[in-house]
Amino acid sequence: MSCAAHERAPADLLLCLTCGHVGCSDSSRGAHATAHFDSSAHPVARTLARDREWAWCYEDEVYLDPLEEPVPRFTPRTPESVWDYPRPPVMRQDDRDVRVECGGQVVAETRRAVRVLETSHPPVFYIPPQDVRTELLFPAVAGRTWCEWKGSARYWDVIVGNDVRARAAWSYPRPETGYAPLADFFAFYPSRMDRCTVDGEEVTTQEGDFYGGWITAEVRGPFKGAPGTQLW
Repeated sequence: MSCAAHERAPADLLLCLTCGHVGCSDSSRGAHATAHFDSSAHPVARTLARDREWAWCYEDEVYLDPLEEPVPRFTPRTPESVWDYPRPPVMRQDDRDVRVECGGQVVAETRRAVRVLETSHPPVFYIPPQDVRTELLFPAVAGRTWCEWKGSARYWDVIVGNDVRARAAWSYPRPETGYAPLADFFAFYPSRMDRCTVDGEEVTTQEGDFYGGWITAEVRGPFKGAPGTQLW
């Protein structure tokens, strides 16, 4: 059956970001694709279209139906000021859905991020390597930087096909004592990606070329990074 025969979404939306496959082993029409693909390690249903949530499997195709009612993309959290964050920075586990998109691909997605909080800075989300498409990351030509707290940072280019985003991510291969949980986790500059989200909320970029903080609705400034703030 064609997509048009069922008045479903066009086939160019149908892509499993894990393996590129568009089908599943259950050919029964009406089966909920989330269950099938999740059980097979294929996180597909939420990756196919931003404004659609439900997918059904039929033979070799996955069809999308729009939701009858809009679903909130994120739940507001208690406001927090970056001026209440400490220095040295602290690490906090974060179980929200953290997602990075570039060149039509989901480069990273996790519910196991570590959020680093430092005075005057928006949070930075560090993503475990197991939840990153590391085959899309390549060592950047430019050198390293040094953080007085976390140590030597290594930079990475994100390359999707012919689309090159230079120095779009960084990591700490051997972080200083006290920040060992960050070892080999990746952080991404939202300004150099197509889209970064936290529980569906699109992130606002921290000003400046050096810092890579993620500004979400609950975070309050003013933020370091803009001209004249370097000594904050």
